Order: sequence, then structure tokens, then C-alpha cells
Amino acid sequence: MGTAPAPVELERPEADEDVRPDKPWVTIVWNDPVNLMSYVTYVFQTVFGYSRAKAHKLMMDVHHKGRAVVSSGSREEMERDVSVLHTYGLWATLKHDE
Repeated sequence: MGTAPAPVELERPEADEDVRPDKPWVTIVWNDPVNLMSYVTYVFQTVFGYSRAKAHKLMMDVHHKGRAVVSSGSREEMERDVSVLHTYGLWATLKHDE
């Protein structure tokens, strides 16, 4: 007969530790005086696969409100989206969603 293995103590998070998953990040497109509204709609359809109606609504938010959140997800995904939007000449940034 063998001996029983010694119990293993597992590390547990402290009660005051925040163990919630990271809040998602968002990509924001800002209004600019350069790009035509039809072009911005086209970019949203091309980059994100949005329907014409959704792309148009987001473009109108950019035009009238000065900005629109166009995508959300992990930081890495939003960094990629911002980079792609920059290649199309749009002014885009990312931020941690609140």
C-alpha cells in the first residue's frame, strides 16, 4: 500500500482583486473635412462587411455627431481596425470602452 499524496494548496485570488474580464476596446472614427460621405460609407462596408444601411447610419453619426464607434473587441483587434482605417485615410482611434 502506498501513501496518499500530500494535499496541494491552490492559489486563490484575494477578495479585493478584480477578476472580471477586460472591458472591450472600441474603434472610433472621427469626422474630418477631407473624405466624402459616400467614401466613408464605402470604407465601412468594405472593412467591416456592414450592410449599406448600417454603414450609412455610422457615416451619418460621424458627420453629425463628430464620431462613431464602428467596432469593438480585444485591444489587438481594435489596433488592427484602426490601422486598416488609416490605410483608407480615415481618422480613427481606439479606447477602452467604459
